[in-house]
Amino acid sequence: MKRPVVFSLVREQSVFMTAIMALLTFLSVIALGAAIAIGTGVARWNNQWELMATVQVMPGQKVDTTQKILDSNKDKIASVKKVSADEMTELMRPWISSGGAAMKNYLPEMYEIKLNQKSDMKFFADQFAGKARFLSHASALGAATGAGWRMIVIAAMILVLALGAIGVCISFIARNTAQLHRRELEILNQVGARDSFVARQMQIIVGKISITAAGMGFVAAVPILLLILSAAHSARVGLMAMMSLTTMAWLLLAALPIAISIFAIWITRRTTLKILKNS
Repeated sequence: MKRPVVFSLVREQSVFMTAIMALLTFLSVIALGAAIAIGTGVARWNNQWELMATVQVMPGQKVDTTQKILDSNKDKIASVKKVSADEMTELMRPWISSGGAAMKNYLPEMYEIKLNQKSDMKFFADQFAGKARFLSHASALGAATGAGWRMIVIAAMILVLALGAIGVCISFIARNTAQLHRRELEILNQVGARDSFVARQMQIIVGKISITAAGMGFVAAVPILLLILSAAHSARVGLMAMMSLTTMAWLLLAALPIAISIFAIWITRRTTLKILKNS
């Protein structure tokens, strides 16, 4: 025979807890989804450029020396391209006005190379030291990578704060409920009910609310994540265009509401037993 729940939350508490749990689950899913998507973008960004480098021969340096180094190490180079003067002018157009044609005389000779192995970066950096400027694309674009990692940290902090808020809210509601039902708790103690039995009643109540609210938060967060990814891809700008959520990432996001519900139930049991022990 199914045992009835001894007491329940008042309507205002139930509505508040459902709303706050749904909102915090929504924020948690958005934060985790953003962190994973940006992390995926950073990984793809680094993988794309880790073999690429630029060699710049500045005015006053010998182009022949650079060309000799490139020719003598062809076995380490997958491809090499010399950037023409017209391409250089196009790249520098925002900084060269119609009256600044003389500045073209100060543009370097530039080669874009792709290496066979990432470990050869240091070798070429040493070879070109003092002879030309050697700059790996990964280091040149390090600012974008750094910004990506900072965004991941911010998203992770939001996730932690949301989970902390869930714990605080549930703990407060459990304490408030215990105060409202003090008489019922005293009767239960008198008839010999164990603390675990009382805690289980609260767990059933909070569990039902948490599962419902977590589902609502997840369903609301999914379209927002898809909109963010769509906007990032439409921008077609660097790291943003590489943001993505894999199948495994979506499974992890789907597991987050379940984990939040379990966390809420655990917090409820821990708080309720602590209240009963101190009462």
